[in-house]
Amino acid sequence: MTSSTPNFPAPAPSTDPDSPRYAIYFAPDADTVLHRFGSSWLGRDAISGEELEQPALDGFDAESQKALTATARGYGFHATLKPPFHLKAGRTADDLMDQAARFAAGRASFEVNLVARDLSGFLALMQKESKAAMRELAADGVRDFDSLRALPSDAELEKRRAAGLSSQQELMLQRWGYPYVMNEFRFHMTLSKRIRDDEEREALLREILKHGADALATPVRIDAVSVFHQENRSKPFLRLGHFPFGG
Repeated sequence: MTSSTPNFPAPAPSTDPDSPRYAIYFAPDADTVLHRFGSSWLGRDAISGEELEQPALDGFDAESQKALTATARGYGFHATLKPPFHLKAGRTADDLMDQAARFAAGRASFEVNLVARDLSGFLALMQKESKAAMRELAADGVRDFDSLRALPSDAELEKRRAAGLSSQQELMLQRWGYPYVMNEFRFHMTLSKRIRDDEEREALLREILKHGADALATPVRIDAVSVFHQENRSKPFLRLGHFPFGG
């Protein structure tokens, strides 16, 4: 880092790393073809908490399929708007839910078209064409919920830095607690871990295109945000609240 890097508040050492975490996601509702595909693909419904049978894939046995989707399964099928965070001292889940309701009430819905892509080795559903409305939604989500966020610990910051960050990503990490926000944001709904083998990644992408054909053929209406909750790091994320826009 250079001497011109702004000085942001130091992490709060009292944050319990095993306390609950919360996140603001776009997550399609239960009655949508996109939710059904994503939940089935990952093997878990993050709304009901139900474990699901994953689709049979050509060229992949059940064990390898489960391993390839394990991390994404824990987070639930979603696109991140405000990345996972601990609540700061004195703030509650009810405060977060109230803020989410206010945030959603003033917003208008819009549509995006999705494609399956390779994102730095991960496979994900992404926007066919980037939309200003999506960038604005994500940026507003990062800003508007930040008053509830506890500062990350040194260990959390170093874990992020281990991936190798650009100077701009480091600034985002210090300011917002996560490096891939604001102009570093890319809408994505993760479907796999990072796959380093090109042939394996391409084979899995073919299966996503096959099994997700109906979901990808249908424009997706971005019409709500969801609050997700993780009891501790060993537990999966579950939807805690769903807030339609304009409500």
